[in-house]
Amino acid sequence: MPANLINHIKKFIELTEADAELIQSAVTVKLVKKKAFLLQPDQICRETYFVSKGCLRLYFINKKLNEQITQFAIENWWMTDYSSLESGKPSTYYIQAVENCEVVVINKTRLDELFKQVPALERYFRIVQQRAFTAAQKRIEYIYSFSDEERYRHFSSLFPDFIQRIPQYMLASYLGFTPQFMSKIRAKKV
Repeated sequence: MPANLINHIKKFIELTEADAELIQSAVTVKLVKKKAFLLQPDQICRETYFVSKGCLRLYFINKKLNEQITQFAIENWWMTDYSSLESGKPSTYYIQAVENCEVVVINKTRLDELFKQVPALERYFRIVQQRAFTAAQKRIEYIYSFSDEERYRHFSSLFPDFIQRIPQYMLASYLGFTPQFMSKIRAKKV
């Protein structure tokens, strides 16, 4: 079962053995093939995903009909469309596997029940979401204050292994420039 999920939770909160068993009974493990979708536009997002192995991406199609990646999730990261999950309204996003993945799935209804049964779990999710929100704020800051080259250099220094894992065009989309510009930057060995 999802030992790495329980270990991740224990980094932030204390869990009793009974709490861990409750959490394990509430989740399912799903194997997702590369390029398969967990969510597509017009579907209502009813689950949140913890990546045990692999990489997911969250993206939408912009007005120029290009994919605009807003988030990646690798091992020990969470991903969902919070807007759809919380509102019950159809999503405008895709969640797709970049690599073959193993994800731990928690249905929203079951998660809400878990919060009542294991109150400390709400603290865990608050901490995780605060960290994710901080990262998103920093990313927006970098988009507006760094040049494209500086943004690439900064990202590659923070996540050198990650750069090797994802296709160049996806990284370009995430960092906010074209794949052609990405090729020029990489050719310079930035």
